[in-house]
Amino acid sequence: MDRILLGHGSGGRMMHDLIRDYFAPAFEIKTLDDAAVINTSEFNSKLITPNSEPFRLAFTTDSYVVDPIFFPGGDIGSLAVNGTVNDLCMVGATPLFITASLIIEEGFELNDLKKILSSMRDAAKNGGVRIVAGDTKVVNRGKADKIFINTSGVGILDDNVNISGSKAKIGDKIILSGTIGNHGIAVMSQREGFVFNPPVLSDTRPLTRLCSDMLSFTKEIHSMRDPTRGGLATTLKEIASASGVGILIHENLIPIDSSVRGACDILGFDPMYVANEGILTVFVKADIAEALLDVMRKNPYAKDAVIIGEATGAQKGTVLLQTAIGGKRIVDMLSGEQLPRIC
Repeated sequence: MDRILLGHGSGGRMMHDLIRDYFAPAFEIKTLDDAAVINTSEFNSKLITPNSEPFRLAFTTDSYVVDPIFFPGGDIGSLAVNGTVNDLCMVGATPLFITASLIIEEGFELNDLKKILSSMRDAAKNGGVRIVAGDTKVVNRGKADKIFINTSGVGILDDNVNISGSKAKIGDKIILSGTIGNHGIAVMSQREGFVFNPPVLSDTRPLTRLCSDMLSFTKEIHSMRDPTRGGLATTLKEIASASGVGILIHENLIPIDSSVRGACDILGFDPMYVANEGILTVFVKADIAEALLDVMRKNPYAKDAVIIGEATGAQKGTVLLQTAIGGKRIVDMLSGEQLPRIC
């Protein structure tokens, strides 16, 4: 294979291999978390205010090419802001500022642009961040697909927060904050003209307050990720591989809306691999898992939170699913591209 395929943007195995084999060595990147954590003590002392203590920042960037740009429950604007806010939250940072760059195709309707910008403004306010800078480029008609958005964000971390996909520990309980598959099915239904009753809405939303509630309760959170492209299955596999633990999850505990389950059954999708944009999975010490779960359920974005499994010392790097009928199967990363242009 000597060319980029759609599957390289899936968030699954092909994208993982592309990052590992090309981007990580080119840029000397060692940790593949949702955001980079930067300690100011690593900089030349001249760059830091003379009498200030070193501190840690989180920085992230992402691009959004979702098709269609408007879908049930959101649009490309809210998706871009929420996605960047959530990537900062997943390393335990408090999001502060984001930038937004737009690539717009000639002929794009100004009324649609106004809707998207309003959506971005509202999402930023809801996520507790300010949009402080940006850029706009216009390309010839037919040289893009309506509008693409890149957002970058910066946040700040407390000294005693140390969350990473490589920090999961044997014995950790795994909490999932909500139902899976809503975003992917919402976008797909709009794209293909399917109608579900009740309608499936995207779960795009900022997780700022939920993560703040969790970290106010405990700093003993080891790993945290939002399972976007590639779904819950791919995210868990990435954590198992990075942390060197085995993972056992229970099929009958994973919350799935009936409309999403029905749509997946009809279309032949596995909801474990369908994209999400407003839930998280967290690995935490077993002795505080139930108490943390109670804290999470008080937040409206995590009212359906549940413990779905645990990290084990068996079959390290492997994710096992205990099926509803009592068997076990291996869960791997998404192979290929299930739903292209999902975010």
